[in-house]
Amino acid sequence: MILSREGKNIISHIGYFLLKSLLLIAFGVISHHAIAQTSTLERPNVIIINADDIGYGDLSSYGATKVRTPNIDKIAEQGISFTDAHSASAVCSPSRYGLMTGQYPARQEHLWGPLMLKEPLSIDTDQMTIARLMKEAGYKTAIIGKWHLGFGRREELLDWNKPLKPGPLELGFDYYYGVPVLNSHPPFVYVENHHVVGLVPEDPLVYGKMSTAREFDEKFELDAIGGGEAAHALYKDREIGTNLKNRAINWIRENREGPFFLYFATTNIHHPFTPAPQFIASSDAGPYGDSIHELDWMVGEITKALEEEGLVDNTLLIFTSDNGGMFNRGGQTAWEAGHRLNGKLLGMKFGAWEGGHRVPFIVRWPGVAPAGKKSDELISNVDMLATLADIVARDLLDDEGPDSVNMINAFKGIEGDKPIRESLVISPFQKTHLTIRSGKWVYIGAQDEGGFGGTRIGQHMFAGAAAVGFTSQENSDIENGKIRAGAPPAQLYNLENDPYQTTNVYNHFPDVVRQMKALIEETMRDS
Repeated sequence: MILSREGKNIISHIGYFLLKSLLLIAFGVISHHAIAQTSTLERPNVIIINADDIGYGDLSSYGATKVRTPNIDKIAEQGISFTDAHSASAVCSPSRYGLMTGQYPARQEHLWGPLMLKEPLSIDTDQMTIARLMKEAGYKTAIIGKWHLGFGRREELLDWNKPLKPGPLELGFDYYYGVPVLNSHPPFVYVENHHVVGLVPEDPLVYGKMSTAREFDEKFELDAIGGGEAAHALYKDREIGTNLKNRAINWIRENREGPFFLYFATTNIHHPFTPAPQFIASSDAGPYGDSIHELDWMVGEITKALEEEGLVDNTLLIFTSDNGGMFNRGGQTAWEAGHRLNGKLLGMKFGAWEGGHRVPFIVRWPGVAPAGKKSDELISNVDMLATLADIVARDLLDDEGPDSVNMINAFKGIEGDKPIRESLVISPFQKTHLTIRSGKWVYIGAQDEGGFGGTRIGQHMFAGAAAVGFTSQENSDIENGKIRAGAPPAQLYNLENDPYQTTNVYNHFPDVVRQMKALIEETMRDS
């Protein structure tokens, strides 16, 4: 018998239940039918809502005042909110890889930036994923929303007019519907299972042709692929949120008998900020805040559907984000209105500073997760594989989710004598800035945040030292929006004393620097 990496007890809570039930059968106390029925009820439905670009300060339950998120706040009131949760990467596609596989995306040479329309599937089809794990445990599985992890094989140029495989269905999902790349890059179409929705043979998608999707000026590379007029016509920016929400609710209702696993990956609040008309000007933070309001409504509609179907008590609901908030033009407008995307944290999406990857993480699990609790346990989206494996009583093999840590006790609000996770590797956009967290310390391998390179207000990719100069935040390495002469070559922060990374103490703790560098090398050497 193969034990898990953590050596957890083979007889889990479900295994124990089945063993006990079999003994009762032997004595004629209960029937086989009762066992099947009850064991199914013992397994919770699982929904992971992975929002796009929601920063640490984007929810009112995490301190926002210019936006209002009552539905997400209600989940927080009914469950446990984590204050030291991180995405495995500050970048969208690598973060999703970590969530799916339980493996640091930094281990993959090609996974540092976002994957675009010609990129192959980034996950091996024989790799363990959260979807495959749940499917093998008898769950119905679906992804609805943004995929952004590629399609097809590396040796072939992806043809969007043919079946898009391998893709989500080859990784353990029974059903897929959603946006194939992201809502600012082509093709601006929906994909269902293996096919582009509405595509007809006489009007194929063609590389290098201008796209007809030109409603908003924050869409890029519109000449990367065009054609497919009927398919493009189905994709309407202000209807995306509603469409994806409706699809998710319909799938929940169709699979209400359970158990089911739904990965709901919203396009909100990634630019372009195009909420439905009823949310326009609804916030005090411009279109950025309006998109947050639409997201909160979407979450509320899903939780209402769970209530109507009587599924609340037997559903584990997780809300989180793929990375921190981005200081794009919409983010800048929101900032000028007084909204702080990432709260008081330094940095933005794509970067190594805390604002790039510390994200909201809320768990509602009635009867298991304590209501209204806040936890400072260090946790990452990469931990979902090991945690779900515990829930379905599946022992992971050594090569399955090697970087995933079982957070079931954290979900239950159990506080031990020491942290569950001892260290965490986080990858920003630039490889030179690979980051490691260990206890109170965080080490970044180079100067600045290693993310976007914009240098002035108004630029879409405004970030780094220049943006710190604009936001009037403090960092000892930065003067007048630039890295000062003589600043240390890398960065070390004591987050216990300095959570907002105002003071780089690299020169003051050389022993800690050596230990952190050795730890990151050792971690990345192990696989």
